[in-house]
Amino acid sequence: MLKPWLIAAASCAGLLLSPPASRAAEPLRLVLATATPGGGFPAYGAALAAALREVDPDLILDLRASKGSTENLVLLREAQVDLGLVQGEYAYEALAGQGAGPAITVVAPVYAAPGLFVVPADSPVRSVDDLRGRPVALGTRSSGLTAMARTVLRGSGLDPERDISPILLDHAGDGPTMVRDGRAAALFGGGTGWPGFRTMAEAPGGARFLGPSATAIGATLAASPSLRRITVPAGTFPSQGEAIETVGSWSFVLGRPGLDQAVVARLVAAVDRAKPVLARLLPNERPSDPRDLKDAVPAEWLHPATAAFLRGP
Repeated sequence: MLKPWLIAAASCAGLLLSPPASRAAEPLRLVLATATPGGGFPAYGAALAAALREVDPDLILDLRASKGSTENLVLLREAQVDLGLVQGEYAYEALAGQGAGPAITVVAPVYAAPGLFVVPADSPVRSVDDLRGRPVALGTRSSGLTAMARTVLRGSGLDPERDISPILLDHAGDGPTMVRDGRAAALFGGGTGWPGFRTMAEAPGGARFLGPSATAIGATLAASPSLRRITVPAGTFPSQGEAIETVGSWSFVLGRPGLDQAVVARLVAAVDRAKPVLARLLPNERPSDPRDLKDAVPAEWLHPATAAFLRGP
C-alpha cells in the first residue's frame, strides 16, 4: 500500500508532467450566419470553420444558411446568431447608421471582393454598356453583391431597373445555369474565388469577365464610399489574358451587440493563426488577415477585442 506522502508526490509529478484540465482551452461554440447555397459566403464560412478547427479544435462555428447580408444584419440585431457575414456596402450603411447603445461591430475581415460581370466566352457582350436591354442575373434579393451590381450599373450610366431586365435569384448557385441556357446574358458576382465565377470559367467554352470603364469606375467610387478600386491580375481566371480594372469591397464578419470580449479575442487570434489553412482551402482568395481592417473600416466600428489585437501587445 502506498504511503500518503508517495501519493502526494505522484500527484505533484503528474501536475508537472501534464497541465490540468482547467488550463485547456474551454469549448466555444458560435453561430455564424452565411447566405444561400452556391454563393461565396457559404463557401467561405465552411472554409473558416474548418480552418479554425485546425488551429483551435475547441472553437466551433455552427453555420446557419440565410438569405444573405440583409437578413444577417437582422439576425445579428436580434441576437439570433453570434456572427454574420455581411458585404461591404450593407455593412457600411448599417454600421454608420447605428445610434447609442449596444452595437453590431466588425470582428474580422472576409476578403476583398472585386465585382465583375461574367458572360460566356462567345457572347457578343463586350462591355457593361452592351448589357443594355438584356436580362442580367444580379444576385439574390438579400445579397450585398446585388447591391454592388446596381451601384456599378448606375456608375456605368445604366438604370438597373429600366435599362436592363434584372433577374433576382432564389439561390446564388442558379446564376451560372441561367447564363449557360440563355435565360440571362450575364451574371454579376464578387471575389476571385466566387463559386459562380469558377463554375462559368471552368465550363465548356469558357467565360469572359467584364469590369466597368475607367469613367464608370470613377463615378461608382464617388457614389459609394464603401467601394474600392481593385485590379484583377491577368491569369486569375482561365484564358484571362489581361488585367481587369474594377471596383469591389471588403466583406466582414460582424458580431452581435454585446459579444463577449474574451470570445472575440480568442476568435480573432485563431483567424490570424489560420491564415495558412485558409490559403490552402480557398486558393483563389486572399486569406483573411485581421490587420487588413486598419484600412478597411473606421476604428470606432471595430469590436474592442479586435481593436486591441490590432494595437498589439
